[in-house]
Amino acid sequence: MEGRSIIVSAPSGAGKTTIVKHLLRRIPQLAFSVSATSRPARPDEKHGKDYYFLTEEVFRQRIDAGDFLEWEEVYPGRFYGTLFSELQQIWKDGKSVIFDLDVIGGCYLKEHFGEKALAIFVQPPSIEELASRLYQRFTETPETLRQRTEKARYEITFAERFDVVIVNDELEKACAAAETHVKQFLGV
Repeated sequence: MEGRSIIVSAPSGAGKTTIVKHLLRRIPQLAFSVSATSRPARPDEKHGKDYYFLTEEVFRQRIDAGDFLEWEEVYPGRFYGTLFSELQQIWKDGKSVIFDLDVIGGCYLKEHFGEKALAIFVQPPSIEELASRLYQRFTETPETLRQRTEKARYEITFAERFDVVIVNDELEKACAAAETHVKQFLGV
């Protein structure tokens, strides 16, 4: 049986992961949906906690097997997706699932879950600020930084498809706003 879902989406670098971590600390009724990806792990990331890190070949095999609720090739050869098995376990445990995913995946899940989901779009204050945040991660090459900022310009056009838009110009305020919306949606 499907439970309630919280969908948090944003362009890369807008702060969605930080906001999701805040919500998980503050709202015990939530459980994180670990996504699968074909990208390599960053130094501080752990398989099964941050993502299920799969090779591109294994990811494609799992697509063919029908293991994903949703998936997308976000960049060439870089897949992200939501495994059915993750959701089933979270709902079986009596929790509401929280997703941290890209904008297209967020739109798809909102369509799929309808009123059983609260979709939050985290918007950067500007493309320039977003580029600065991505640059400060020290994980981007000039080419990937250009790709991500171009993609962000496109993704921002989807904001109106979400239930709530939070501009992350001040992290503390953005986290508080997200917490208020989620608690109201869950009735806690």
